[in-house]
Amino acid sequence: MAAEASRISEDAVLGGKVILRQPVRGHRFGHDAVLLAAATPAQAGQHAVELGCGVGAAGLVLARRVEGLTVTLVELDAALAALANENILRNALAERVRAVCLDVTAGIAEFSAAGLTPGSADHVLMNPPFNAPQNASPDRARQLARSASPGMLVQWVDAAARILRPQGILTQIWRADGLADVLAALTDKFGAIAILPVHPKPGAAAIRVLVSAVKGSKGPLVLLPGFILAETDNKPSAEAEAVLRAGAALDLIRH
Repeated sequence: MAAEASRISEDAVLGGKVILRQPVRGHRFGHDAVLLAAATPAQAGQHAVELGCGVGAAGLVLARRVEGLTVTLVELDAALAALANENILRNALAERVRAVCLDVTAGIAEFSAAGLTPGSADHVLMNPPFNAPQNASPDRARQLARSASPGMLVQWVDAAARILRPQGILTQIWRADGLADVLAALTDKFGAIAILPVHPKPGAAAIRVLVSAVKGSKGPLVLLPGFILAETDNKPSAEAEAVLRAGAALDLIRH
């Protein structure tokens, strides 16, 4: 079991444009990370921070899509943070991307020591743990990545708000049935909230929501037409292929 836990696989993302090393057991990245990166409206010359990055999937996919973007990856698990650093080097992104081992719930001093001072980010992207503790995985690493403690989402949103500049944008992905919790956590610090439901097939209930929000904005909430992952014949939809393989962006910010 110990040998299996230490095994590492090497997996392609975006049709091979990004290669990522990750543990064979425990939490492994999937479509959520690529969708999160696609929904983050970052531009060249900006700074994006991924909170709870794991092995760096979302942040590295975003860095590959947006040339000239600087990215900081934040991860609590030291082993995963080390893999994130390996993946930065593996994908030749060390000039623009770095990984730090840091608890998202740490205070201003710890964030500042890691170079993440208040107002220093244009974008924060995050895929926080979202399973109820009673549904937690028995695998310790997977549990840390996916099991939410009471109040955890508010702590993550507060951390994002602290490091974002005024009018900076938070983008996150979450369980569709937990949307009310997301909106409650955003209410005090964010506005101009845009929600994109993610559906496994046409006619099926959404399984995820992509949510963007602007720090300090008073703009109204917008519910966008849903994103379909697969057609009724189980083949990926054209829009899913464009995002998951070709690296297309998802525009949640309507101007």
